[in-house]
Amino acid sequence: MTVLRSGLATDIGRARQSNEDRAAASDTLFAVADGMGGARGGEVAARMAIETLQAAYERNPTIAGLREAFVAANGAIWEQSVRVDGLRGMGTTLTAAGLSVGADGRDVIGLANVGDSRAYLMSGGAVRQITADHSLAEERVRHGEMTEAEAEVHPHRHILTRALGVAPEVDIDLWELHLHTGDRLLLCSDGLTNEVNVEQIGQVLRSEHDPRKAARALVDRANAHGGSDNVTVVVVDILVGEAEPARSSSVARVSVDKAGATRLEEPGRDPAVDRPGPAGPRTPPLAPEDATTTTITAVHRGLAPTAGGSVADAGEELFVAAAPVAIQTVPPPEYREPERERLPPVRETRRERRQRLGVPRRITVRVIFFFLLILAVPAGAVAVVRWYALDNWYVAIDHGNLAVYQGRPGGFLGFQPKLLDRTDVTTKEVLAFRLRDLRQTVTEPSLKAAERYIANLHREFLAQQSSTPLTRL
Repeated sequence: MTVLRSGLATDIGRARQSNEDRAAASDTLFAVADGMGGARGGEVAARMAIETLQAAYERNPTIAGLREAFVAANGAIWEQSVRVDGLRGMGTTLTAAGLSVGADGRDVIGLANVGDSRAYLMSGGAVRQITADHSLAEERVRHGEMTEAEAEVHPHRHILTRALGVAPEVDIDLWELHLHTGDRLLLCSDGLTNEVNVEQIGQVLRSEHDPRKAARALVDRANAHGGSDNVTVVVVDILVGEAEPARSSSVARVSVDKAGATRLEEPGRDPAVDRPGPAGPRTPPLAPEDATTTTITAVHRGLAPTAGGSVADAGEELFVAAAPVAIQTVPPPEYREPERERLPPVRETRRERRQRLGVPRRITVRVIFFFLLILAVPAGAVAVVRWYALDNWYVAIDHGNLAVYQGRPGGFLGFQPKLLDRTDVTTKEVLAFRLRDLRQTVTEPSLKAAERYIANLHREFLAQQSSTPLTRL
């Protein structure tokens, strides 16, 4: 049985006005999507990709089901972009890993990728890239026409050859991963890899053992290096995995036939990123950049071609159809939205972000104040009742003596009167006609007034006994 633990972190970065990345990290499915398309298109495309992926994979949690989920996400985004003018041309990358059971009965992790959001594997302390970027610069690297160092600064490094939602159909790269205990899988948007190299990524993955802290540390490092784009990271730890010491973790590229069966494309090899060296097989080179034999339309977020026909690099993603031909990126008129139709960037609120990431709600001052307010209402009601019940004094007879009580005669809503003073004046020292009032209780406005009333009754009795004039207090 495979046991996984994951951590997720995302950030808007230091240069963007909204976060067009979306991610998921459940018990068995992990994904990163990086939207593109201008206005709110990128945000919508990435959100639709994650939601459709989750729903579809839940119905069929297999490698074939993972591919079907990608196909469903591509179709949903494409239909929405065609139906809504303001979302026309939107698309997104998507890289996802799902835990399932392989044909041999062992747990296996399926990995699928479209675009340039990457997946890395750390096994035995070594970090390697599994996915291959679907970009023009990366295509040239794979054809041996450009080095990785040149690709990192090439003007075409942001031009994608594949993305979800920009066409009715899409090619999907699939891998089958058999991982061991202690391995670590990393999914990330290009906001991380544009700022942090693989050596620095490896340092963080080796030093931070908690996947949540590791994900946050990578996001923080990307922002510290510039934060030119949204950055999203999902780190997945294999707590319990393959146990055979003689077998190393394996990564095999697979394909899915029409019947839904998977097969290895290159059995026995690890095709993490196939980049033949100078002596390796080569394909015909791309035509010179200034050639005009073929025009490929680009879908972009507000970039315009320069006078030479190239695209000015402003850190924005582009999409073109993959083909070993020359490129002249011409933004089509139908994808140029009038200025009045452009929507202002929509910032994701902290509450929306917590709900999307599944982060428990923190106890804030506002929450504490709300609960105190709830408690204050019944407490205030009790205080008012108590005040009314005890804001009264009366004189009554207690075992033959005159006494002063505080409260309401007979009590009020559970608050019973309290005996404050039982005087030495007895009923025999009070005129007989006064006893009738005392038996029915005599209410006074204060304790002093009640004591004065008893004193007057006693003086009245003494005065009558001595037949002397009565001086009332």
